[in-house]
Amino acid sequence: MVKLTGMNHREIMINEDNIEKIEEVPETVITMTNGNKYIVEENTDEIIDKIITFKKKIYNSNFR
Repeated sequence: MVKLTGMNHREIMINEDNIEKIEEVPETVITMTNGNKYIVEENTDEIIDKIITFKKKIYNSNFR
């Protein structure tokens, strides 16, 4: 799960495996595979960086 900031400045957790698409229109909208949409403060590049960091953390811990 990736920690992001909702438009109400509250922290939300998003399951990155269920992200279908990310758009900037101009706010960042994340559409999930079930059709739910979330508007977050982070831009697309920040979200991608957080997903990569999270995935590295998971994969590295499985190979110790």
